[in-house]
Amino acid sequence: MTNVLLTGGAGYIGSHILEQLLDKKFRVLVVDNLITGSRKLVNKKAIFFKIDICDKKKLEKVFKYKISCIIHLAAALSVPESQKNPKKYYLNNVFGTQNILDLAAKYKVKKFIFSSTCAVYGNVKGSVKENAAKKPESIYGKTKDICEEIIISYSKNYKINCIILRYFNVIGASPTGNIGQLGSTGLFKTIAKNIISKNYKINVYGKNYKTPDGTCIRDYIDVNDLARIHILSINKNKNLILNCGYNKKYSVLEIIEKFSESINRKIKINFLKKRDGDIEKIYSNNIKLKNYFSDWKQEYDLSRSIKYTLKWEEKINDRKFK
Repeated sequence: MTNVLLTGGAGYIGSHILEQLLDKKFRVLVVDNLITGSRKLVNKKAIFFKIDICDKKKLEKVFKYKISCIIHLAAALSVPESQKNPKKYYLNNVFGTQNILDLAAKYKVKKFIFSSTCAVYGNVKGSVKENAAKKPESIYGKTKDICEEIIISYSKNYKINCIILRYFNVIGASPTGNIGQLGSTGLFKTIAKNIISKNYKINVYGKNYKTPDGTCIRDYIDVNDLARIHILSINKNKNLILNCGYNKKYSVLEIIEKFSESINRKIKINFLKKRDGDIEKIYSNNIKLKNYFSDWKQEYDLSRSIKYTLKWEEKINDRKFK
């Protein structure tokens, strides 16, 4: 049985990857400090360690399990917060990743899959390929960019097969109803939370971007489709950098309208000033992803993502998940 170390496995994306890993009969070791994640999102079939990746001494205990593959998601990931608290982001994201790579090299782990972000590209104003110049706007994006370079260096020096996955905006929840997003302030989460609370309003940051309706444009990928890319990556013995998106673009206002259609009710919009670090327009050129994973395809459209997001939010509305 293959032992997979999943860092950040008590978080939103991590718990969905965990769900699919267990379905495929992998033995999974989850490391999470539970600052933003929840133990209740971790399937009991996994071996769980409450460890901060910045604590290298404690982290090393996990490597006694003869790990074959590391899927590294643990990181701080809020763009607005990163602008206010850069030290936290360099510590968690860069120093923490360095610790894991040091131990991967020491214990001869041969596979490393990294959770990166489209934020490394910066304000590209449209479709972006993996070979585009990296010009991150936010501290969050800069820390992920640094991590990518460190990973590439370790891959060359220690013969570690590395796959870097650059996520675009992740949405949705598991159709099982067992897992979903908790403490995010992202657009999808906020709209769903407000709807379930019968608060049919939403704040929108900026209305004069150079886009058709003046609001930011993003490429949204469902968390279940994203998780499947990680599962396929485990058996791909090639160093890769891949965009993880659908090559479909939606503005903030279009997403709000989709939610309005799903509940047959108008959502009131309150426009606020732009936020520091927000990118105007970015969406994924995913040709490379499709070429390398020919058996992967989009299974969750926007309506389905909204459906399961609302179901999850309704489930946790009156519960405390920690």
